Amino acid sequence: MSKTVAILTGGGDCPGLNAVIRGVVRSANQKGWRVLGIEDGFDGIIEGIKVRELNRKSVSGILQRGGTILGTSNRGNPLNYPVEKDGEIHWLDVSDKVIENFNQIGAEALIAVGGDGTLKIAQHLYELGLNVIGIPKTIDNDLKSTDVTFGYNTAVGVVTEALDRLHTTAESHHRVMVVEVMGRNAGWIALESGIAGGADVILLPEIPYSIGHVCAAIDKRRERGGKFSIVVVAEGAFPADGEVVVKVGKGESKGEVERLGGIGQYVADQISACTAMEVRTVVLGHLQRGGSPSPFDRILGSRFGVKAVDLIEQGQFGEMVSLRGRAVISTTIADAVGALNLVDPEGELVVAAEKLGIMVGR
Repeated sequence: MSKTVAILTGGGDCPGLNAVIRGVVRSANQKGWRVLGIEDGFDGIIEGIKVRELNRKSVSGILQRGGTILGTSNRGNPLNYPVEKDGEIHWLDVSDKVIENFNQIGAEALIAVGGDGTLKIAQHLYELGLNVIGIPKTIDNDLKSTDVTFGYNTAVGVVTEALDRLHTTAESHHRVMVVEVMGRNAGWIALESGIAGGADVILLPEIPYSIGHVCAAIDKRRERGGKFSIVVVAEGAFPADGEVVVKVGKGESKGEVERLGGIGQYVADQISACTAMEVRTVVLGHLQRGGSPSPFDRILGSRFGVKAVDLIEQGQFGEMVSLRGRAVISTTIADAVGALNLVDPEGELVVAAEKLGIMVGR
């Protein structure tokens, strides 16, 4: 039986989103189904309807492209949406409006691709009666119920390449290079890229660090003849006697808001104060989100898209696709957003890093 399904991409962009969209479209079209793409995340069905039909021709050539052809937004949260009334901004739950607009486009199911925030919205809409399937997306790899999320592998590769390049200039100038990478709550990117890129120090949100121990490790390396050091810092890392470093900037609709950022320079200043070495800071920022997805993320995104269509055909709504071992399976969205997937401070990967001589802040 012919169906019409819709897909949106929410939250931050990441490599592999277009592979998911392509996987959904090609798989659905094979069944004779129509696919509608909702533009700019949930914004596309909150104020007005921004939808376009997707087919094999419109997704041709997008497998290797970064970003998302549908656009995305991490602002349009229908559970807490800014509505101006009498000259003031009120934050309202506009979920009913989303469902009303969605019903107007004539789709029988929604595929929501996103991270923890997007999937929590998807779960709420499912509880209100919308047929929803979730696909996990985050470069931070911090979603439970899946071994890995697409975009993460590419991000680790980008950071590892950056560390490879920084080794040569750090060695030439005998400097400490502090590299700030993404990772608000979970330090997976810092940990795995740090191991792959030969870092000397890795600081994670899960392990509050001691700057004294960091400086001691750098000094010990210099005493052994190491004329430079590479320090990788997740943006959510913080000192044992302090708090997460934030910076204030202009936010969307809310005026001034705090965002994570600045821990790299903060650590660099601390290292400068307690060692005799010259220190430089590199913030990779959104470079980790951009560019062409790795082969792993292209394949995983494609498989996730296919599985989402299969779940719709089977009527298994309220489910999220998931990678377990080598198999793509499904779990409930509710289970997936119940807790974050964090680095275990005593886990094998952290222990392996320490046995390799990498200092993890403790």
